[in-house]
Amino acid sequence: MSVYWVSLLFSVGFIVVVLDLVRRQRLKEQYSLLWLAVGAGFVIMSSNTLLLERLAAFLDIKYAPAVLFLLGIIFCFVLILHLTVVTSRLTDQVLRLTQELTVLKTELEQRERKEGTS
Repeated sequence: MSVYWVSLLFSVGFIVVVLDLVRRQRLKEQYSLLWLAVGAGFVIMSSNTLLLERLAAFLDIKYAPAVLFLLGIIFCFVLILHLTVVTSRLTDQVLRLTQELTVLKTELEQRERKEGTS
């Protein structure tokens, strides 16, 4: 079994898993579009060896299936960067919400003390 067939089977299996995750509502539709596009891209690259070999020649890569791995690694780096940005944003939101909660709690305690003394 060649690398192309393994890659093609993996890509099709990946698309099936993404669709199943969406069906079971474990993955939101907005994120599934990205994963489906990546899976479709790998299906196209794996099934069209001429396109893959031309891209390898353009990039001066001697072993054409290595392009699949290169694209996968580049995608992983982009995804990690995106997740880091999202995590940073969520960290800022949690900090702001924690500060707002502390202010509201303090105000509530002050009101309760005023009502208790009145």
